[in-house]
Amino acid sequence: MDLRLRPLRLDDEREATAAHAELAPEHFSFLLSREDAPDWPGYLAALERMRRGEDVPEGMVPATFLVAEVDGVIVGRTSIRHELNGWLERIGGHIGYGVRPAHRRRGYATEILRQSLVVVRALGVERALVTCDEGNLGSARTIERCGGVLENVVGDDAGVPNRRYWID
Repeated sequence: MDLRLRPLRLDDEREATAAHAELAPEHFSFLLSREDAPDWPGYLAALERMRRGEDVPEGMVPATFLVAEVDGVIVGRTSIRHELNGWLERIGGHIGYGVRPAHRRRGYATEILRQSLVVVRALGVERALVTCDEGNLGSARTIERCGGVLENVVGDDAGVPNRRYWID
């Protein structure tokens, strides 16, 4: 598979914004918060600061944000958290990934997670927590294909059950 993870670039704004709009009806944020960045270059700079652990907003942790590209098209994304805070330990995990609706059922989610695990290991994380909504069977299968072992199911702040997996 020719999927590769890479940072966002200046020329990605239109496609990344479209991906964000496509996933919004599913209550999934393709792009991380842009409130502190007035424009696209500022947003990219904020992501780089987050990766370096500089100016990390309260309640967040250092994280690496990468898009998944196949044949020049952004098909998905991953957010790799370098550490866990209380909320991430309970609900969010080390890795949050998503695939654009038009590109699903092609193995991209599995490859995004597989490559994200390489990145998180390079950051020194020996055991990665990956979570998904209880009803998201496709994501549960993806996590299990990548070695995820279910620890438990916990409710999020709205009571939605979340499956918590650990991957060594």
